[in-house]
Amino acid sequence: MPAKNALKQYLENSYYHLYNRGVEKRQIFLDEQDYSVFLSYLKEYLIPRNKKDLLNKLSDKNTSYKERDKIIRVLNLNNFFEEISLLAYCLMPNHFHFLIKQKSATSIDQFMNSLGTRYTMFFNRKYKRIGHLYQAQYKAVLIYTDEQLLYLSRYLHNQASASQGNALRGWQEQPSSYPEYLGKRKTEWIKPEEILSYFSKTNPKLSYENFVKSKDYDLSPIIKLTIED
Repeated sequence: MPAKNALKQYLENSYYHLYNRGVEKRQIFLDEQDYSVFLSYLKEYLIPRNKKDLLNKLSDKNTSYKERDKIIRVLNLNNFFEEISLLAYCLMPNHFHFLIKQKSATSIDQFMNSLGTRYTMFFNRKYKRIGHLYQAQYKAVLIYTDEQLLYLSRYLHNQASASQGNALRGWQEQPSSYPEYLGKRKTEWIKPEEILSYFSKTNPKLSYENFVKSKDYDLSPIIKLTIED
């Protein structure tokens, strides 16, 4: 029998909960650098890339060899700016969650395979290990309703706020998109606007923050969409 949420249904212009965790539930983020590198890969995949400007700079005789190498690396990287919108994320010591919208039916698989392979190579090189880093292939769960979309975002951000992993060295919470939702940070490649549109900007009782912190924490709308034990 396939593992929970292992069977994927890829549809155009649809929302998904993506997640994966370390093989044997081991930690995949061991220090602050690991989190930062993983996030830097997300940024490179999701911000717009001006190919014309990069090619012009590459052909400029005044561009240094170091700059040329960097430009070539960027041009060779996959870019999913027009295909993937990252609505929310949370990184935990031994797993991660994404809430995304994909444009074409093939976007998720290309995005997740690129990210997973690249981070595994970094992690194995840094810690002098070989083999698989993740427990299995990532899970991609189709989101059907607005209720599921909102409750999944709350689930992700509650996980970040409730946990402080060993790798954080004094951080107050796990890395997540929650600061973008509270207006404390603006990140070009995080898209909170769609979910925030369901909440009030002026009434604290109807705000997104109050929704996340609510003691009436009901998981029933998303129980089949989340990570298994």
